[in-house]
Parts: sequence; C-alpha cells; structure tokens
Amino acid sequence: MSFARIAIILAAPVLLASQTLAQDKLKVATGQRGNWDTSVGEIGQRAGIFKKHGLELEILYTQGGGETQQAVISGAVDIGIGAGTVGAMSVFSKGAPVRVISAETTGAGDLYWYVKTDSPIKSLADTAGKTIAFSTKGSSTDGVVTAFIREQKLTAKPTGTGSPPATLTQVMSGQIDVGWAAPPFGLEQLDKKEIRIVATGNDTNFKGQTVRVNIAHAGVLKDRKPIVERYMKAYRETVDFMYADDKALEIHSSWLGIPLDLSRRTRDGFFPKSSIDPDRIIGLDLVMPDAVEMKFIAAPLTKAQLDEMIQIPPR
Repeated sequence: MSFARIAIILAAPVLLASQTLAQDKLKVATGQRGNWDTSVGEIGQRAGIFKKHGLELEILYTQGGGETQQAVISGAVDIGIGAGTVGAMSVFSKGAPVRVISAETTGAGDLYWYVKTDSPIKSLADTAGKTIAFSTKGSSTDGVVTAFIREQKLTAKPTGTGSPPATLTQVMSGQIDVGWAAPPFGLEQLDKKEIRIVATGNDTNFKGQTVRVNIAHAGVLKDRKPIVERYMKAYRETVDFMYADDKALEIHSSWLGIPLDLSRRTRDGFFPKSSIDPDRIIGLDLVMPDAVEMKFIAAPLTKAQLDEMIQIPPR
C-alpha cells in the first residue's frame, strides 16, 4: 500500500470528526420559557435533532412576542419564536426586516386570563375600570386583549406585565386585576383553587386563526438561507418527535423541573399537534381586517406584500 493511500486512511477519521463537530450556530429568541409550543428548540436540541442537522442553537428567552420581535429587528438574534401574527404584520408594514418562516401556534385556547379566587370578577363583563394583563406590545396576548376590548366593548385597562410568573406576582399582590398565563404555568395554582379562569383566547375571533408565527431577520434569510432551511427541517422533525415519543415529555418535565404528568397534561389538554403545525398559516383573511381595526396596520397587506413577508422554507 502506498504512503499516500495510508495517509488518506489515517486522515479520514480526523476529517470525519471535524465535519461532525462543525455546527452552524443560530441565535434564537423565544417568548415564554417552558410553554409547550415554544419548547420545540429546547426539546429538539436536547434530543440531538438539531445537532443531527448540523445546527447548534443559542436560545435566549424573552417575556413575550414583542420582545422577541424587537430582538430579531435589531439583529441581536437570527430567528424569533412565537411572535404575534398581527404584531409581525405591523412591523413588516412599517419596513422592519422581519420575515415569517413558519406558523408557530394556531388557535388561542392555550392562552387564558384569570383572577384570584376571591375576586369579585366573574367574567370579562365585570372588568370596567379594571386592569387586564398582556405580556408585551406586539405579542399574541396583546392582540387577544385588544380583541377582548373591541369585541366585548370593555372598558378594562390593558397593562403589560411580562412573563406568566411576573404576572402572577402582580395579580396575587393586587397590582393587576386580571392576569394572563399559558400552560404549564398556572395549572398548579388552578388545581389549588388559588386562581380562577375568566376567559381564554378562544373567546375572541382569534379562535382557529394562526395567532403566533416564527420569524427571521430578512438579512439572515437572504445570506444564510440554506441554514434556515435546515433549521426548519429540524424544527418539523422535532414537532413530530414531540407527539410520537414520550421521551419528549420526559425532556420537557426534566428541563422545567415539573412532574411528568404536568407536561403530559399541557400537551394533551391544550396543544393538539395541528395547533403547532409549522406549515399551516390559517385565517389571514380574518386577521387582516381585525389588524386594521385594531390599528396594528394602516391598510390590508397586498398579495405581493404577503408573499414578501411569508417565506416558509419547503419541506
């Protein structure tokens, strides 16, 4: 055997190892740490799915879709998870470098609004002059609260409260009258009858519509498109894994330090697989007039604008 042949054989494992170790990095901002729908990146990374696709995610958690959106616009991150659909439309219409790369959640039944058990508020009709929480401006909770007020002609005062834990503190201390949350957060408090649900996101026209989307910075999508495409392949594979293998529930519960049954209850009770299908953006024809009426956008986006804004990588 020639010296050159031996050298190639000896070098092959080193080359293979270096190729295996080489991972493209993506910075990902994610709203609401621990929600089942926003856990795709964390579960997929811990299960080795993103690594299999040659990706390493640096996941940064925000207090809501509005903060996530701003992180993408500023270029601080490459991808944002769980931005409000109407919020994304709003900033895009104003020229922000935001592109939608997939649906994130369709339907709003996972979002709920609650009060302390001893509160005199029995329904949203009792909130005249009271404060009602949303996470951040431009988030899906911002859109739902705006819809509550518009559709039910409420005089409640929308108030940004950040994350579910921060919101609970404000509700229990009396700073906020009606708080918001999404499972698994708050389920234990509900079971202990410390809080009561007075409304869900499905009590608005957002029911059945895609309320949150995943976004990328336009420059990233242009300059690193093959990497974004690999990201979406891994994302889709992770969604399948989250419903086909209970190992995903174990990862979720271990990561958050919550009982396995709570992770299962969150998934099975609030998030049918269809609700986090990344390839189905539904109800834009209904979202558009609502977005105009709620003053998120000045006029309906044209087909050309929608085609520019929504760029879902193919399967």
